[in-house]
Amino acid sequence: MESAAQRRQIPMRGILYMLITAVILFPALNASVKYLSQDYSLVQIIWMRSVVHFLWMVVLFMPILGIKLFITTRPKLQIARSFLQLTALTTFVVGLMYTPMTTAASIYFCGPLIVVALAAPLLGERVGFKRWIAVFIGFIGALIIIRPGGDGMHWASTLILVSAALYALYQILTRIAADHDDFRVSSIYTVFLALIISSIAVPFFWVTPVNVVDWAIFIGLGILGGLGHLFVIKAYEHAEASLVGPFDYGQLIGATILGFFIFSEFPDIWTWIGAGIIVLSGIYVARYKQRDSI
Repeated sequence: MESAAQRRQIPMRGILYMLITAVILFPALNASVKYLSQDYSLVQIIWMRSVVHFLWMVVLFMPILGIKLFITTRPKLQIARSFLQLTALTTFVVGLMYTPMTTAASIYFCGPLIVVALAAPLLGERVGFKRWIAVFIGFIGALIIIRPGGDGMHWASTLILVSAALYALYQILTRIAADHDDFRVSSIYTVFLALIISSIAVPFFWVTPVNVVDWAIFIGLGILGGLGHLFVIKAYEHAEASLVGPFDYGQLIGATILGFFIFSEFPDIWTWIGAGIIVLSGIYVARYKQRDSI
């Protein structure tokens, strides 16, 4: 069995996991959430996503690990991950209700930059002065997209930025958890709190889906979410957070395509400018990861 150190000697594998998640899985998940939020409550969406995610992981991994699937060597760390995932999901869904998909994805691009910023104090990874400047410039790009006080952007778009920061912390803890727990254990604990809390609340918000399409999309939430978070966990097993984080920018491709064809959304010029600044900042961070040491 490969050790954590051996897995990190294959960074390209981590990049591939992150690209599949960013370009395909998470944009499809976000489109599903935005579609369902028009007719169903936030609580029901979170519950359906969590219960399907949980059951799918159990079906996949319990035959292999048995009861060990639920045993973690770092329970406080896993609960913290689960809490961050729940709060990041909640703020993102609320923001997505009022924000175009491509705009939301562009704002969320600050997440990888936040990962880079947090990788230094929390993971001990080296982040040089030039990359700090790139992170700062990336945040300027986010402000261009959000345009605080502007007439063209709903206030809820700021929740997307809050969600990005929470998800960045989740990614950092995921990276730490990879040193202690099997990735399959982490995949179960990802939705632990979301499942418990939403299960208590969902009877008060439940609306029975009216057609087969809605049922299929609800089930797809858990499958896409479970597979996406599983791939994120695998990505951080194989590479440092500051390397794979910027590849999350691939979400712009899927978000633009799905937003246009499903919701007739197309980003304005300021969104493209802001997204371009953030993406270029992220590319710089990734490209000069090893060279930037001053």
